Amino acid sequence: MYEIDFHKPVRVHFCGIGGVSMSALAELLQSEGFRVSGSDMNESQMTRQLEENGITIHIGQRAENISDDIELVVYTAAIADDNPELSEARRRGLPVISRAQLLGQLMKNYRSPLAIAGTHGKTTTTSMISEVLMAAGTDPTIHVGGILPSIGGNLRIGGREYFVSEACEYTDSFLQFFPRISVVLNIEEDHLDYFADIHAIRSSFRKFMELLPEDGLLIINGDIAGLDELTGGLRCRVVTFGTGASSDYSPADISFDECGRGQYRLVHGGEDCVVKLGVVGMHNILNSLATLAVTDALGISRDTALEALSTFHGAARRFELKGKLGGITIMDDYAHHPTEIRTTLTAALKYPHKKLRCVFQPHTYTRTKAFLSDFADALSLADEVILADIYAAREKNTIGISSRDLEALMKEKGCNVCYFPYFDDIENHLLTHAEDGDLILTMGAGDIYKVGEKLLGT
Repeated sequence: MYEIDFHKPVRVHFCGIGGVSMSALAELLQSEGFRVSGSDMNESQMTRQLEENGITIHIGQRAENISDDIELVVYTAAIADDNPELSEARRRGLPVISRAQLLGQLMKNYRSPLAIAGTHGKTTTTSMISEVLMAAGTDPTIHVGGILPSIGGNLRIGGREYFVSEACEYTDSFLQFFPRISVVLNIEEDHLDYFADIHAIRSSFRKFMELLPEDGLLIINGDIAGLDELTGGLRCRVVTFGTGASSDYSPADISFDECGRGQYRLVHGGEDCVVKLGVVGMHNILNSLATLAVTDALGISRDTALEALSTFHGAARRFELKGKLGGITIMDDYAHHPTEIRTTLTAALKYPHKKLRCVFQPHTYTRTKAFLSDFADALSLADEVILADIYAAREKNTIGISSRDLEALMKEKGCNVCYFPYFDDIENHLLTHAEDGDLILTMGAGDIYKVGEKLLGT
């Protein structure tokens, strides 16, 4: 595999530069003196921001975008093998590496690289850890898969000590990384367009854990089934967090305030302190336990960590308050897996509301088909569910699935559900039916957030 020499910056082209991770990596290389360009199929806020920062952007992916001066091409997992830019780069004999390979090579430039993995919660926990590190004045470099308000985006370029990044299991991407501290938040079925089953997913996570050196640290959710099978024989140190008393970090006396924000007493080695969170839900209690385990390992004071956790209000699209339309509250969340949906709706039920109206956009055809019944069950927590068309992302509908299938199943279960193919119809439905005191929650990993923004006129 091609190895980048960070002492000798070259001309790099990013194929699929508009993604959250790719855009951050492009900016990071530019800060290291590399000359950067990129392409994406559509213009977006990300591509406009990159252009403003001096990076050449091509909208549309064509062979001619691979100019004679390009020396390296980086591509994202969403790019097909027959992509014209990728094909042209290979025809020319240019070195080509994946986003994950680039991220792994970047990790080698830092003394303490941290990788946060799991089926759910990566962005929020990466953000939590980052907030504590910044509060402690450690000057971390941060690569997060969402927009973190305190850094004004998805990237913070800091010093050479700490590199904090999400680690995604899709296509085994995280097996290209070189962490010294790894966090595993949970392991569930997902990405079944790539993985055969849960056993293949668990095997991938085990290989990820084996990347840690002997003096490395694995922080893992002690509630994961068959934990010993996953962690047995690892050469690194293992620390657990979870709801069970056997975990090294666990919560007691859990309560939630009137907005669903959690509070608990930390159970850890005889320690007695209260943790108050600025974010909602039981899932964030677990995320904060992982954060405290990480920051303890780094020697950050408990008071600093507790203060940072209390003032952290989440990354963008993670139960994000978008605004109010009269007396109607509009929020948005990235949840796109049944477990995430159930977790988010459970948290939303603790938030003040008259009726909870969930506007859900399924993400990818394979995920929708694989979890159709689970989606129906999880979404049934809402008082009303409004379904949008499936967001295709990297896929084509070769399996004949649609949102109408989910609507039909939910109606069989007696749920209050309706489907609209166009966002304008969803907006009109909400304007007609939503009342003062209602909570509208747009949900999904695609562009469903635009519905709430349109209603608010933002």
